Amino acid sequence: MLGLPKSTEINQQLPKKAIFQKFELKPAQRDHFDADISRLTLVNAISQNKLPALQRSESIETIYIVAVALKRPNYDPKNIQMLSKLIPQKMLFALQYEAEVQLAIYHTKLICSSWRKADTIKLQLLGTTTDIVWDNLVKTIGGIEVADGNTLAEQIAIDESREKLRKHISSLEVKARQEKQPRKKLEMFNELQRLKEQYHN
Repeated sequence: MLGLPKSTEINQQLPKKAIFQKFELKPAQRDHFDADISRLTLVNAISQNKLPALQRSESIETIYIVAVALKRPNYDPKNIQMLSKLIPQKMLFALQYEAEVQLAIYHTKLICSSWRKADTIKLQLLGTTTDIVWDNLVKTIGGIEVADGNTLAEQIAIDESREKLRKHISSLEVKARQEKQPRKKLEMFNELQRLKEQYHN
């Protein structure tokens, strides 16, 4: 799957019922999860055992690829976040709906790719250790460019903050256009100038 080496394939079912029982999910959580997800399968394991040239890092022994068969494309991301937090493993999710796939990975927050045709997605394993491979998967899926001096987690937080600021500027621009009172309009214009300077610095 995803163009990964055949030696990494495992194809092992993850029964939903076993997850519900192991983590003692409440009936409402089960129903919410079940409404989105049809089936879970461990399809690949990226580790030194599977790829002898790959060195195991102290923090990450194995990265699992989990195929998630969805019942609907507009799933609730909280269900994927819940899986990431409940199961103490590094996991990359291939969310499948009909012929399309969206990749998702949790690293300080849930990071998702755009939807693409399943047969067009090929993952590259970049790095000599499992932790470097993991970081590069996060960067690839999120389209993240880490600036010099930043850790990956710091860059994610910076990007998230910038995106919130961009949305705030867009929202304020709409309000400023609709504002009738000249004084308030000027206040909004001045605030927009300040925010835009902050965004571009």
